[in-house]
Order: sequence, then C-alpha cells, then structure tokens
Amino acid sequence: MKRDGQTISLWQHETLPYKTNTEELPNEADVVIVGGGITGLSTAFQLQLAGKTSVVIEAQEIGFGTTGGTTAHLNTLLDTSYYEIKNHFGEENAKKTAQITKQAIDLIEKNISEYSIDCGFSRKQAYLFSQNKEQSNELEKIVIGAKEVGINMQYSMSVPTPIPFESAAMADGQGQMHIIKYLYGIAEAFEKAGGRIIQNCRVKEHVNSNKETFLITSKGRIKAGNVVYATHIPPGINILHFRCAPYRSYAMAVRLKGENYPDALVYDLYTPYHYYRTQEVDGIRYLIAGGEDHKSAHTENTHYSFLKLESYIRRYFDVDRIAFQWSSQFFESVDGLPYIGHLPGNTENIFVATGFSGTGITYGVASAIILTELICNGTSQYKELFNPNRVKLVAGFENFVKEATDVVSVFIGRRFGIKEIEDAIELAKGEAKVVKYEGTSLALYKDEAGKLFALNPSCPHTKCVIGWNNAEKSWDCPCHGSRFSFTGEVLNAPATKNLIKFDLSHLEKAQQK
Repeated sequence: MKRDGQTISLWQHETLPYKTNTEELPNEADVVIVGGGITGLSTAFQLQLAGKTSVVIEAQEIGFGTTGGTTAHLNTLLDTSYYEIKNHFGEENAKKTAQITKQAIDLIEKNISEYSIDCGFSRKQAYLFSQNKEQSNELEKIVIGAKEVGINMQYSMSVPTPIPFESAAMADGQGQMHIIKYLYGIAEAFEKAGGRIIQNCRVKEHVNSNKETFLITSKGRIKAGNVVYATHIPPGINILHFRCAPYRSYAMAVRLKGENYPDALVYDLYTPYHYYRTQEVDGIRYLIAGGEDHKSAHTENTHYSFLKLESYIRRYFDVDRIAFQWSSQFFESVDGLPYIGHLPGNTENIFVATGFSGTGITYGVASAIILTELICNGTSQYKELFNPNRVKLVAGFENFVKEATDVVSVFIGRRFGIKEIEDAIELAKGEAKVVKYEGTSLALYKDEAGKLFALNPSCPHTKCVIGWNNAEKSWDCPCHGSRFSFTGEVLNAPATKNLIKFDLSHLEKAQQK
C-alpha cells in the first residue's frame, strides 16, 4: 500500500490497498468525515452505529498518512503527564483525560472482539525509567499524578530491556496491535453497516449555501449535515494552524539475535524520548523502537535522525538487522491536550480533531467517542476540556489571514534555460536544495536517473518556504506541516493545492546533449 513518504513501515510492506465497495460519491450524508486514518474511520463507524449516515472521504487510500506510520502504542500514559494536566486544567479534568483514554482502549478491544478483527492486539504493561537524578524527580511526579487520576502505577525494580536505569515505574492497562489490520477491520465493519468510503478523492473546501453545507471535492460535491476534519490539521487557514506545531518522529522495526524481545511498552524520559515494544507480524517478531523527534523541516539531514536512532538501539540490543525504518508526522498542541470539537471560525456543524502529540491512536479513538456524542447529542462531558475554542482569537487575526491568502502565485508556466539555473548542474543524483536566481526561488530535486524536478518553494497554504526531507524524499513545510512529493503533489494537509511546477525542458535537452 502507498504511504506519505518513500520509506516503508512495518505495517505496510506486504499490505495491499484497501478495496472499497464503491468509489461513487453520494449526493449527501448526515456526516462527511474527511480523512481515512484511525480518527476518521473510528468516528465514521461510531456515527454509523449511532444511526447517522456517514461517508469517509480520503485523498489517497485509507492508512496513507500518519496512521500507517504509527508505532501503535495504546496508552493511558500520555506525552503530557497527569500532574501537568492537573496544574493547567485542574484535577477533575485530569481525571476526565485518564477516563477517556481508558474508554478509547476499551472500545478498540470491544471492536476487535465483536467484529473478529485479527490484528495482534494484546494488553501490555508500560514501563517508564529514569537515568539521572533530574529524570528520577520527574518520574516521581508522573507516578503521583497517575495515581491521583486512578491509573494503577507502581515503582518497579526491573525494566524488560537491557538499558541501565536509576528508577522505574510500571502501569497496567496499556495495549498494542497491528494498526493497519485493525484499520482495515474497522473499515470493513463500517461498510457492512452501510457506511461509504471514497478513496482518491481530495476535499478542496466546504461552503455554506442557504444554511446548507457542501463539500467541494475532486469528484464533485456532496451535501453534509455535519463535517468532521480528521486530517490531523484542517485544510485552509484556521487559528489551529497557529496553535499546533508539526513534528516528525522516527521508527525502526528490528530483528534481534536471540529472543530478548521486551514483552511490554517501554519509555525513557529524555526529550525527545525513546520508546520500545515488540510486535509479531506473519510469525516474525520485531523490536519496534522510535524517537529522535524534531519539528518538521527544522532538520536539514533527516537521514541523520535514522542514524542516531539506530546507534541508540545498537548500544543496548544485539541487533541482527534493521528490517524497516520510517518516519511519520504528528502535531503538538500549545497546551498539551488535543483539540476535539467545533472548528473555530466555522458554523456549528463543522468539527475537527487534532493536536494528538505522540498518542495519536488512543486520542484518535477518543475523538470518535467525543465527536459522536457532540453530533448525536449536542454535548459531551468532554466538550469543554478538549474544546478547540479554548484557544481565543487574537486581535488582528482576520487581517493576518487575509494578508496570507492574498499573496499572488507567480511564475506559472515560465520556462527556464540552462544558464539561469547553473546551480542545478551541481546537484548529485538523489540530492535536493532551494536555489535562487535573479530573485526567483526554485526547489530542485534530481532523481536517481538524473531527471531534474523544479518547483516553486512557496507553500500554497500560507506561503512559507518548504524544506527538503531527504529520508522521505518530500518537501515539508516548517510552518504548519503541509508536505509534498518531489513532483509537487500534496501529501499532507493543511495545503489543498499542489506546488507550482516549473518547465525545465530547455535544461533537460541541454543535459541530454
């Protein structure tokens, strides 16, 4: 199956694309969910079961984006610790956060049992460990905070990895699974319940006309009673784009010499932290390790992030071979909790779920529970806690948006000669960079066959300058996380338009001579 990068995850290497029952866009639906990952499909399925006719629209194929690149940890232990949530949101809200994450994992387990989804699911213990005094003090606060919200977390004298530690703690009630097999199982159950999945259909925008909402897509338009953006970050320009930061995380599936695979979820306390678990796929066991997170497009050599992760793994584990390595993108909210609910600046029937940090699978399913309650009942006990409108609009924001969207695209169709971009001649095969000539910027990439691709490096979302991701061979926006293939096609929202291509026919002919 395809994914949003050149590397292949453990989940995708032998998985065929999902075949839907139909590719025909219906005229209308009670709810249209944009995005075919864990959040979109879980939400659509819950709504369909609740009696709402639901349609999932996916720009590529289901599992194409971040869901296909997850390490599939199912956590009630979150990237934002409960003592931090208590300090920022109060004790009652910290308890609610623990409650909804537990509900999410319970729902996953229920679905697997009820719909006979073979996805290697199992409940696991989770271990956190420290390696210095500062981390040990942090771990103490994490343990106290977890106990206060009802999570069974105790200190441990051991950790199921060969990594030395100063202090450690263990929590019950966590889980793991093969994410794509689960996703496909939910998709199949959703379609059997009457839902529709439309793949290879890009949503361009939603419009309101005579108090009705329509989605404009690459396959036509559809009338929607409600709209849910489950795309990590909504398309267009919204206040949430300035309250969610895009990050990339790196993962490897490793075969070890011997059978010393950890039978638990394990995390250290560095920033960014490293994480480990084991998954059996087609009878083969893999150590899944991840970490080395950084803001998207803020690291020039993303291959180095893989090298650092591999070095860290080999320091402690007897590695036979690195079977798979991949990276993926997630979004970090400004206050540590996700935004789930009404999309700010839009009519009340437009919803969003984003800002999951590194707990995307759990929060994705939690979003399905919350959004189903909001759409079907008009409210939820979690409404205020995760309300995207807890971010207040700042003065002058509307003017900023207008200025950002009024920037005119230029140079469309312009042809460049070989003398105008001599910098391109210096590109090695597989190399990319942004060059400038007489005030015109070009994003250049030369593939392994020597073919040159040139794009306008201005992201069509808010005109930030893109950066090259040499691990995934993609152009990534450092501002809001839009990503593009080296040929300019959109890989990840919020951008809805491709990068502008430049005609290099003169250059190619000259190179052939």
